[in-house]
Amino acid sequence: MQNHRFLRVAAVLALILAASPLFAQRRITIKLASMVPENTPWGEAINRLSSEWSQATNGEVELVVYHNGIAGDEAEVLRKLRMNQIQAAVFTSIGLNSVTPEIMTLSYPFLIRSDTELNAVLGKLKGELDAKMQQNGFVTLAWARAGWIKIFSRSPVYVPNDMRKLKVSASPNELEMMQAFKTMGYQIVPLNLNDILVSLNSGMVDVVWQSPIAVAGYQIFGVAKNMTSISVSPFMGGILMNNTAWRRIPDRHKNRLMAICKRLETEIENSISKLEADAISTMQKYGLTVCETSPAQAQEWYDDMARYEGNLVGAVFNRDLYQKIKAILEDHRRGR
Repeated sequence: MQNHRFLRVAAVLALILAASPLFAQRRITIKLASMVPENTPWGEAINRLSSEWSQATNGEVELVVYHNGIAGDEAEVLRKLRMNQIQAAVFTSIGLNSVTPEIMTLSYPFLIRSDTELNAVLGKLKGELDAKMQQNGFVTLAWARAGWIKIFSRSPVYVPNDMRKLKVSASPNELEMMQAFKTMGYQIVPLNLNDILVSLNSGMVDVVWQSPIAVAGYQIFGVAKNMTSISVSPFMGGILMNNTAWRRIPDRHKNRLMAICKRLETEIENSISKLEADAISTMQKYGLTVCETSPAQAQEWYDDMARYEGNLVGAVFNRDLYQKIKAILEDHRRGR
């Protein structure tokens, strides 16, 4: 009889303890901010990331996503991230550069020229860049290429001197790129993306370098009807989490969560590549002209950049990373 009474008491005690917060499963909420619209490959991938993280941790890690820039622009989001008001965020190369300035060197104009070259560079340098992010307070959950920056213009641009005659729009947040092009003799006009179309219509600017996806979305090609075929630079994106939040996640979950991020990284890149190709094709149907640069004309861009290397490397772009990228590309182009 006493044994039965003991078992009943033990069972009741177990139920009480299970309901206690001290013994309940600990839920970790991660707030993730994104400037990207939800109905894009990036937005859809982040929603899948949220769902898969929850499944992989049996609900212990909850990823709450704030799409469409509602958490603020990249500068505001980075401030909130450092204060732990949010714990993770999607950044373009501008935001990534604010955390680790060396990253902007990946966007050195006309340095990296193709997807295969970008693969070669990232394959060698991702670990180093991740380590620099970690030193600056963040874990890199995913890197992703967001396409290529192209030149769009009111009149055709084939070679550097064509563009030097025109007024070129540049984001006021891309200080390094603005400085680079000013150094090279271009007429730079700082403009936010939302103001470009009006400024093109008014004649305030004639040229914009931008992602074809953005140009299609903002209808910029309706005025800037020419796209130079040569790519200026890769357009990078990434998802960062602050170290404080990453430390809160139990170690037993981390490898699985990272594996999910790496798989989605590849899916995003494939989706973006197709979206960019579709955007260019659609714009062509509505009047965009692609100005195909010949090999000789492409070489003019490369030679022009080489002339200004001494002004840009060290002053605008990180010298050490530039030299590493250049060495990787030289080996790659020799077929090593």
